[in-house]
Amino acid sequence: MTSVFRPAIERMAGYTPGEQPQEGGWIKLNTNENPYPPSPRVVDAVRRAAEGRLNVYPDPRATAFRKVAAELLHVDPDWILPANGSDENLTMITRSFCDSGQIVGYPYPSYVLYEELAKIQGCAVVRLPLNAAFQWDAQRAADLRSQTRVFFAPNPNSPTGNCWTPAQLRELLPDEGVLVLDEAYGDFRREPHRGELLRRTEFDGRLIVTRSLSKSYSLAGIRFGFAVADPILIEGMQKVKDSYNCDTVSILAATAALEDQEWMLRNRDRILATRDRLSAELPQFGFYVSPSEANFVWTVHTSGRHREIYEQLKARRILVRYMRFEHARADGRVIDGLRITVGTDNEIDLLLRNMSETVDAVSASTVSTAQDCGADQ
Repeated sequence: MTSVFRPAIERMAGYTPGEQPQEGGWIKLNTNENPYPPSPRVVDAVRRAAEGRLNVYPDPRATAFRKVAAELLHVDPDWILPANGSDENLTMITRSFCDSGQIVGYPYPSYVLYEELAKIQGCAVVRLPLNAAFQWDAQRAADLRSQTRVFFAPNPNSPTGNCWTPAQLRELLPDEGVLVLDEAYGDFRREPHRGELLRRTEFDGRLIVTRSLSKSYSLAGIRFGFAVADPILIEGMQKVKDSYNCDTVSILAATAALEDQEWMLRNRDRILATRDRLSAELPQFGFYVSPSEANFVWTVHTSGRHREIYEQLKARRILVRYMRFEHARADGRVIDGLRITVGTDNEIDLLLRNMSETVDAVSASTVSTAQDCGADQ
């Protein structure tokens, strides 16, 4: 059959989400979900929604949510654009600001969905390589500013978990475009902020911050996020969103979640304590753990056999995320490693108890393979 797809779609591989087994019995540390349930206020809100007027369309502007989010971030409600998950915000941004043939930039390695969104739009993509310390070359960033229309910068970054300073982020602002600060993991920072960057004059009103309720608010199953930006940018982005992009249940659930900051912060503090313990204990098994300001850690093993470690853990029904980035350095070399979501203390205990046998099994396999190769010679 002759392809009927646009050439840009035909060439794409598409984004591959993390594994989502539908049966129980898994320790799931691969997709950065919050291991704790959402606020009881969310459950009550969902119940009210189910018993309410589901036969009518939702508020297309999610007015109640925008008011709560605006108060939390110390902006007016017209600075807020709700979406069906923060990924939809990223889609709206790409469609709003970057035309076919123009350029989208992002640090690499980071969230590769940015690249797929650019390809859908028919845009070119430029990667800004990160060095071993997860920093970019300032001169190379300066060269990109005149080329890019949209530059995505996750802060904290995924999968590395590090943050960049406002001065560093300013280096990425396109000369004639927007800088998108993806703060999906922003609440897990050691010093989380409430939208202060949006009011800094050096960003020239061309900074867009995106937030997700999937991580810190435990609402990955609801699908709700929002963008925060100057109302001029928000007004333009409104033109490309779906008419009713957020449903009644998700709007009520998200509003209730934001209203219960005490619940979110208590769970956040539990995750940070477990993150620090996980980071401290993994090195005894031969891992180097990068300092993280997110709800996950990025780690590499001295053996370099990350895929085998991932597979051994999966066989024990423990899922972590094996990630491989091609041409991730200026010299073209590959980077791979494991991104491990911070689960409950019990889940991390199970991971650590299984890690010793897992690493031993991989090491034994390495020795056996080396001996076999020697015999063949």
